[in-house]
Amino acid sequence: MTLDRFARSFGSAVDAYERGRPGYPAAVAAALVPDGTDTVVDVGAGTGKFTRTLLGRADHVVAVEPDPAMRARLVAELPGVRALDGTGEAIPLDDGEADVVTFAQSWHWVDPDPGAAEVARVLRPGGVLGLVWNARVDDRGWAERIGRLVPQPETRRSAQGAPVVGPPFGPVEHHEVRWTLDQDRDGFLDAIASRSAVIVLPADERAALLDAVRRVLDDDPETAGRSTIPVEYVTRVHRSVRA
Repeated sequence: MTLDRFARSFGSAVDAYERGRPGYPAAVAAALVPDGTDTVVDVGAGTGKFTRTLLGRADHVVAVEPDPAMRARLVAELPGVRALDGTGEAIPLDDGEADVVTFAQSWHWVDPDPGAAEVARVLRPGGVLGLVWNARVDDRGWAERIGRLVPQPETRRSAQGAPVVGPPFGPVEHHEVRWTLDQDRDGFLDAIASRSAVIVLPADERAALLDAVRRVLDDDPETAGRSTIPVEYVTRVHRSVRA
């Protein structure tokens, strides 16, 4: 199974993605996009989960997303945002057009050397590359059990703690934001169902997996009988400046 099959799977689960995937703390966008920014470009924007956080941080917000179904949903959710077809290795913008380029939950699908060169092309000198991941914290009993159930894809560079960034970018600064989302059960199940390694499963295996997740939620004393689930996240933020 190729990486592209994982990377291009999300359009078939666009509704689950939009309903279940979490947003991002406002502090993340503030750390990457300084006041007075003219143009920020969000690449691999999906349905606009991080793009929403960027609104108001810059005069112009551009979303780049290769999947037509995801891009159409982004346009429906954020009609004022310019949304373009493209990838991290082929960003449809002019040289030096952007002040900040972000990848939220998407840099691991990018080949880091040509990706970094392409980001550098569209950034002005001194512009910022921001890489962001939401990771569910699986240190509670029920979350740990669910974490063991859910398969993980083999991505090019999945190390969220220290992502690979090619030249001409300088040292990568790292920080984390930990937060809790009180999410309804259906939304939590949609978040699981919208993971690429789950989307590509045969339908019967996917249904069995989601049933197993439901049983964990029904059986654990912390989640049994609750209409919402306290889901802990750590948002990993990585910032690098174009030399």
